[in-house]
Amino acid sequence: MRILDVGCGINKYPGAIGIDRNPASRADVICELDHFPYPFADRTFDQLRAIHVIEHLSDVIRAMEEFHRLVRTGGRVRIETPHYTDFSSFCDPTHKHHLNSFSFRYFGENHGGFGYYSAAKFREISVRVKTLSLWRWLGFEFLINRFPRFRRFWEHYLCYVVRGKAMEFEFEPLGPAVPAGGPASLSGTP
Repeated sequence: MRILDVGCGINKYPGAIGIDRNPASRADVICELDHFPYPFADRTFDQLRAIHVIEHLSDVIRAMEEFHRLVRTGGRVRIETPHYTDFSSFCDPTHKHHLNSFSFRYFGENHGGFGYYSAAKFREISVRVKTLSLWRWLGFEFLINRFPRFRRFWEHYLCYVVRGKAMEFEFEPLGPAVPAGGPASLSGTP
């Protein structure tokens, strides 16, 4: 199984090819993660991991298009990022985006009418929200993750009190590879 660890840092996933912009990391390939395309052919990987990386990138849509290009149909894209209500989302000045559990809906069937942002489409396999320990012990984390309607209710009304900590997403790319910045992208540059 070929795995790409995007923004691997010093904790590269075992057996993966790591890319990072920092020469002090354990990356196999040093490249600027905001410059597309990455130096790999279309559909090279079975799995892509972007663990606490997407919030640092300048353009989430172009990054998702690049992830779509790199992972074969039937493969998996795993993204982890802080929930925007966690203090860690805002205490790191290198975070450019503050996301919630519905932030990637534009790439799926339930795009809320905003499916024109990109031609890259993904099937959502799973979304898991982690909460602070107190809320986990009180059962909120279970309810948020077990019942999609409760997750929506939580995001709309409760998340500023029952704060999220981090989110884990798993997606499967659908359709042909879409080049980052392709014709359906709103980024303005090909």
